[in-house]
Parts: sequence; structure tokens; C-alpha cells
Amino acid sequence: AGVIREHGGEPLMWKTGHSLIKQKMQATGAPLAGELSGHVFFKERWFGFDDGLYTAARLLEILTKTEKSCEAVFAALPNGISTPEINVPMADDKKFTFVDRLIANANFADAELITLDGMRVEFADGWGLVRCSNTTPNLVLRFEADSDEALVRIQGEFEKAMLKEGADVVLGLAR
Repeated sequence: AGVIREHGGEPLMWKTGHSLIKQKMQATGAPLAGELSGHVFFKERWFGFDDGLYTAARLLEILTKTEKSCEAVFAALPNGISTPEINVPMADDKKFTFVDRLIANANFADAELITLDGMRVEFADGWGLVRCSNTTPNLVLRFEADSDEALVRIQGEFEKAMLKEGADVVLGLAR
């Protein structure tokens, strides 16, 4: 979000999912949208186009129009530490209630709680997310931080909160 603001854009967070992103993009007129999964949507030239090869071609096009080296372009981007998607099995008839309880009892000091799509907690040095999968009987977790220490701390806070709400949840987070 900070990089987008620095370059004159207005970041907008929305719910995860191909059709949800495309709908929001159309409703807001956003020029670009994306998900951590790698989906990137372009309004320009083809509304809502989402294709990995097209994204790669557009990136190459952008790189050919700058005098900076690829290394310099990529070095200017944030370099946080993130986890892959972590799936925690939970029955479809339980996962929504679980996340609702988690949100209701959330207690994360000095952090911003965002409940747009599950529970995202933004700390000064990173964030964590737990949401219900749209397609599988799982909870989906993601974490990102500025350092390994912050990542472990944030994961630990989520693990503690989740275990408090359901003893059958075992995250097995890497330490």
C-alpha cells in the first residue's frame, strides 16, 4: 500500500477471489488489481485481463521503457518476508463460525484489525491473515513481516488466538 501511495495511487483492499476482484475493479475503475496468489488484472487494453503470460509480457514492456536496470527496478520494491499459503483443514460447516468467534475475541495490542475478508491484523512490522477458503474445507493463513523475528512473533500471536478458539486447530507454524 505504501508503494502505491508513493507513486500517486490509491490502494484498495478487497475480498479474495477471481470474480470478486474483477467485480470490484469494474465498480471502482481501478487500473490494476492483484492477489498474492499471482493473479494480476489489467484494465488497460483489455478490461480485467488476468493471464500469467500477459502479465510477464507487460512487465517486459515496462522494463524496456526505462533506462534503469532490472536489478534497480526490483531493488526499489519492498522486500518483506512472507509465508506461502498455509491451509488449516476445517469443515465447511464450522469454518465461518470459527472465524466469526476469532474476530469477536481478537485482542492484538497495537495493531489494526481488518475484517473485510476474514481477519487481517496489521502490525507496524508486518501482518497476518486468516480467512475461510472459498473453494475448500480449509482456513487460509498468510503472514508477512519486515524481519524473521517479526514473522515468528506474528505467527505466534495468531496461533495463540486460534488455539484459544478451537483446540482441534493445529497450525504447525515453522519457528
